[in-house]
Amino acid sequence: MQTNFSSDQLADPHVAESERILRKCVHCGFCTATCPTYVTLGNELDSPRGRIYLIKDMLENGRPADKEIVTHIDRCLSCLACMTTCPSGVNYMHLVDHARAHIQETYRRPPLDRLTRAMLAFVLPHPRRFRAALKLAKLGKPFIGLFEKVPALRPLGAMLRLAPASIPTASPMASPGIHAGQGVKKGRVAILTGCAQSVLDPAINDTTISLLTRLGVEVVVPPGEGCCGALVHHMGREEAALASARQNVDAWTRAIDQGGLDAIIITASGCGTTVKDYGFMLRLDPAYAGKAARVSALAKDVTEYLAAFDMPEPVRKPGTVVAYHSACSMQHGQKIIRQPKELLAKAGFIVREPREGHLCCGSAGTYNILQSEISAKLRDRKVRNIEATGASIVATGNIGCITQIASAASMPVVHTIKLLDWAYGGPRPDGVQDESLIAAE
Repeated sequence: MQTNFSSDQLADPHVAESERILRKCVHCGFCTATCPTYVTLGNELDSPRGRIYLIKDMLENGRPADKEIVTHIDRCLSCLACMTTCPSGVNYMHLVDHARAHIQETYRRPPLDRLTRAMLAFVLPHPRRFRAALKLAKLGKPFIGLFEKVPALRPLGAMLRLAPASIPTASPMASPGIHAGQGVKKGRVAILTGCAQSVLDPAINDTTISLLTRLGVEVVVPPGEGCCGALVHHMGREEAALASARQNVDAWTRAIDQGGLDAIIITASGCGTTVKDYGFMLRLDPAYAGKAARVSALAKDVTEYLAAFDMPEPVRKPGTVVAYHSACSMQHGQKIIRQPKELLAKAGFIVREPREGHLCCGSAGTYNILQSEISAKLRDRKVRNIEATGASIVATGNIGCITQIASAASMPVVHTIKLLDWAYGGPRPDGVQDESLIAAE
């Protein structure tokens, strides 16, 4: 793609990076075939190629974002399926991240939209605030129908629908500390406790720690780490995202200095995609660039780590048919494709993959709140494809996908690590009933 940026514009490293990305695009349109919003809406401007044209025009002309650009960029899920499809290596992720930051700086959203986004940024990355908000949500559930009738209030209705009926108690295992491995020490890792997942399903990390320590791996929960920054990053709140990144880099650097780390284990693939990008996000910060690059190199999804581990024979082989849903942040963001499926198969599960596995389920961080109508269409399409597999359980590696798919699926949706832990001697996952243990043929 030909670009026409001035030398003054290219002096801005963010613009210069976007210009390099734009020049790689050859207009081929391969990305349109795998873009969930284009497949759903049929509008060229809701495809990666269309959004690239909008971003190019906005940045080249150095103008503030307008309503049209904001509408189509907001509809992007950042699922990154386009990057998997693109034959030219266009880094759409970094381009749309820059566009969102530009929108945040230059566009004045309507008051209720600003309020909703500010509330999400204030609450979701902070477990205590999020837990309190979920408790208050019970008071608002009777008003869901009213909120959904008013377009500007639909995000509130979506939030209330997604709020669980009950909230697990906070896990003591999330507190800073060291969990010793059993027997011969085979490794030392840190684990990201994160934000939303630690409230919605703290058992995911508890299970991970339990399995890893049984395998002889020491697990460190370092003091000072928190939200990875993805939630605010995807809303264009770049300073808040970088502050979270620096906080985590500091926490993990201390853990490295105090005993070394083989890996930083992440159990939410959306977080993993962001942490693996810390090196890029902080590349312009001389105090953090090197440390962030080291942290990004150590970041591993839990299945990525276990796939390279010398796993023993499973204690039990359930023989259960499992539909594996590969989160977009897993398959497109981190390019982790085979490891989760191979681990499940080795553990004795019969793995089936749904049709259109490349398409997003519609969760995408806060997307199912801010773009609830498109999100619901994608969710229903995903659930139909999953249920067509005849599986009795859905396995996936991202808390957002678990919440999204479970809101419409007729079968349990559990984190992949819980099924692996079960096969290797742990308890049967909550929600997996006896009748779910019979392989469906």
